[in-house]
Amino acid sequence: MRHSRVGVAILTMGTRPAELARLLESVAGQDTSAARVVVVGNGSPLPSLPDWVTGLELPENLGVSGGRNAALARLQAFGDVDVVVDLDDDGLLISSDVFTRLVEMYEADPRLGIVGFRIADEGGHTQRRHVPRLRAADPMRGGLVTTFLGGGHGLSVRMLGEIGGWPEPFFYAHEETDLAWRALDAGWKVLYEPELVLRHPRTSPTRHAVFHRMVARNRVWLAKRHLPAPLVPVYLGTWVLLTLARTRSVTGIRAWFGGFMEGLRTPCPPRRPMRWATVWRMIRLGRPPVV
Repeated sequence: MRHSRVGVAILTMGTRPAELARLLESVAGQDTSAARVVVVGNGSPLPSLPDWVTGLELPENLGVSGGRNAALARLQAFGDVDVVVDLDDDGLLISSDVFTRLVEMYEADPRLGIVGFRIADEGGHTQRRHVPRLRAADPMRGGLVTTFLGGGHGLSVRMLGEIGGWPEPFFYAHEETDLAWRALDAGWKVLYEPELVLRHPRTSPTRHAVFHRMVARNRVWLAKRHLPAPLVPVYLGTWVLLTLARTRSVTGIRAWFGGFMEGLRTPCPPRRPMRWATVWRMIRLGRPPVV
């Protein structure tokens, strides 16, 4: 039997050449070799790359979603990849068996769609926001979930062929949840596997100037695209209250509500509400689509 083949996609904006080089070394050091590795310069020129890496320079920054779709299209064009692994360019695979274990997981379960890695800093600590469940006290508790982390994960190519790729209008923020909700609604599984680790520097999401606006706008789009009509105001109302309670910056609040209104005013088709069976499945998984 032919084993599943791994393709790796990495986005870069040309600002971390040393980190990218170390990441590629960790990819090359995997026990199970990647069939293909694509590095996308997202609106920036690429540094010198090893000859086993395919480089793709985009003329403009298409955001996380657009850049990943460009990498995905290139990997799919090769026709010899079964699992796509997306990695942040400043991440590092600290174990050599990540791809081996990932392939074993996919071969053991034909309905496994997404496998999320654990993101850990240099000290081995996982930030609460990097645990894809509401009860995030124990980052070592794996299992089926309703979303995943963008920094390191695996995607079934067969699943992507069924549900489509990343939501390009999102640009940045909540693109993983959009993909996960579509996967769940199509009957695929989303798994958080804390034993698969991507080392990543400890960061704050607010380091991005557009963070508050994008997070709010895309959350509205997420609801408009995927939630049954009765749940849309519940979901959005919950996040308004949570944002007011959590955000300490007046500037951040203003940017968030600006993005929220932008999301209400602007469309982000297509609208394909998930089935109520999917809502119930998400409730059983511990995260109903109202928070």
